Amino acid sequence: MSASKSIFQYLQENFSDIQLEMIDCVEYVNKALNKLTTAAYREMAKKAPWAWERVYYKSQDGALAKVSTFSNKMMAIKMDKLFKSFNPDIVISTHPFGSQITSYLKKKKRTNCKLATVLTDFAIHEQWLVGSENVNLFFVANEKMKQDMIQEDIPASKIFVTGIPVSKRFSMPMDSLETYKKLDFVPNKKTVLFFGGGEFGLGKDKTVNILKTLASPMFDVQVIAIAGKNEKMKEAFENVVNQTHTQNRICVLPFTNEVPEFMHISDIVITKPGGLTTSESLISSLPIVVINPLPGQEEENALFLEKSGAGLWLRENDNPEEILSSLLHDDEKLASMKQNAIQIAKPYATQEICKKIME
Repeated sequence: MSASKSIFQYLQENFSDIQLEMIDCVEYVNKALNKLTTAAYREMAKKAPWAWERVYYKSQDGALAKVSTFSNKMMAIKMDKLFKSFNPDIVISTHPFGSQITSYLKKKKRTNCKLATVLTDFAIHEQWLVGSENVNLFFVANEKMKQDMIQEDIPASKIFVTGIPVSKRFSMPMDSLETYKKLDFVPNKKTVLFFGGGEFGLGKDKTVNILKTLASPMFDVQVIAIAGKNEKMKEAFENVVNQTHTQNRICVLPFTNEVPEFMHISDIVITKPGGLTTSESLISSLPIVVINPLPGQEEENALFLEKSGAGLWLRENDNPEEILSSLLHDDEKLASMKQNAIQIAKPYATQEICKKIME
C-alpha cells in the first residue's frame, strides 16, 4: 500500500488529465478474507516462521499454486464489477494478487487495459509472474531480478530496473537541527535508528537485548528506538532505558510518521528487511543491520544487502555486541557501507515508474 500511495501521489500531482482510483484488491474482494489472511500471516510469522517458509517456497509450484489459481478466478468474479464500472485504461499493481486478477480478466477478454506490475522486494517469486503474458510492464528493484525474470522467459523489453517506489519525503531537504532538538539529542553525535516493533523472527527477548547492548557504556551513541504499535515492546524498551539510566541518549517512540526525518540524522539503521523499509534506508544512504527477517522474501532481501555490501545480517546465533561493535567503532567500514548504499539506492523510482507508464 505504501508503494501504491507513492505512485498515486506522483500521478495526482504531475498529470492533470487522468482519473485515478486506488484499491486494496484483497479488501475490495472480501474484507473478512483480508482480515483472515492478514491475521493468519501474522500468527504464522510470529509462532511458526518455518511454516511460512514452506508456504513461501511451496506456493511456487504444486498444490498451493493450484489453490492460488483457483482463488484468483473466484476473486476475479468480484473484481470484474469494479472493472465494468471504472473501465480502466491502465492498471498498476503493487501486489501479486492484483496482477494475477487483472491478468486473468485480460485473458478472458473482460478488460483490454494495460497492466504494469511493480515488484516490492529485492528478489522475484513465481507468484509475481503468474499470468505474465498479459502484463505489459514489469518494474523491479535490481538488475539480478531482471536477469532472473528473463530466465523465466519474460521478454527483456517488458522489464525496467527502477527500484521500489517510496514517499518523496525521503529525498527532500530537511532541518536536521530541528529533529535533534525534538529528540533532545546532540547534533553530529553518532546516531542509530532502531526499528524494534516487530514481533517476528528473533523474538522480543533478543530484540530487547539489542537495545541493552546499545545502552551499555561501550557504545557512546544516540538511539532512536521505535517500538511501533507494539505496546509490550515499548514497555520493555522503556524499562531498559530506566535501568541503564540512558534517558539522555536513547529515545523510545511508538508508531511515528517522522521516519524520513529520523533517517536523515542517523548513521545506521537496525531493522527487519521489508522491501519498503530497505528502500527507504538505502535512499537515506544508511548502512543496514538486518534483524528478524522472515523466511522467504525478507531473508532474500537480507542476502541482497549482504552481497551488495550495504548491510550486515545479525543472525540468531550471532553476538549483537560483536556485530554492532565491528560497525559502530569502525568509521571506515561505515563509510564503505554508506557508499554501497548510495550505489544501489534508487531515489527516483516513483518518478521513473510513473513516467514510463504514462509514455
